Amino acid sequence: MNDVTRPLDPLGDGLPVPADAPLRAAVTKGRLLQCSIAMFEAAGADCSALRKPGRRLILPVSLPGGPGFEVVLAKAPDVITYVERGACDLGIVGKDTILERGQSFYEVLDLGFGACRFMLAVREGEDFFGRMHHRTVASKYPLVTRQFFERRGMDVDIIHIEGSVELAPILGLADGIVDLVETGGTLRENGLHPIETVAEISARLIANVAAVKTKRGPVTRFIDLCREAVLCSPS
Repeated sequence: MNDVTRPLDPLGDGLPVPADAPLRAAVTKGRLLQCSIAMFEAAGADCSALRKPGRRLILPVSLPGGPGFEVVLAKAPDVITYVERGACDLGIVGKDTILERGQSFYEVLDLGFGACRFMLAVREGEDFFGRMHHRTVASKYPLVTRQFFERRGMDVDIIHIEGSVELAPILGLADGIVDLVETGGTLRENGLHPIETVAEISARLIANVAAVKTKRGPVTRFIDLCREAVLCSPS
């Protein structure tokens, strides 16, 4: 298992879930949740509660021949927080959120689904790297963007945009954008095109550092369940 930055000290700020508490996994709402349900069901889990959650945010998932677990429905940044702080033992979240906000946890498995890319995109006909003037780039992911250009040895101004980042070049606010791209349709419809891949993205399984020690058996079984389902899924 690979440690993402500095491990969390179980005796420090983290609040590990007690060893006798049900195993809890925070899952990002939306498309990653639907893919996670399919993965759990491929491993034989009963996800009927997850498929019809109503207004509930913590749902039980049962497993044949053994204890099940609870799924906590959360936004992507909160999945990171819940796992880091020990409110949840495990989490399923996109690599994009890990790169932008991850700090102290184990990244244990690439789940393969939710695949896309961080791309640098510019207006059609724009010579981004050939221009001599200082460049400005807009993104919802300022840390990822800053680190990308630092690796290239480029000093750029970065504007943090929360909404439709494609608007920034159209309105003349930025020379380019760094954003998640799946098919590129939104870029094309707005006169933009990708020119360089910043990072490959997919859903990842992460684990609380203390839970790996104090709940090793259940955590290992959960990881193995996900790994087996991923290996058996059609490519």
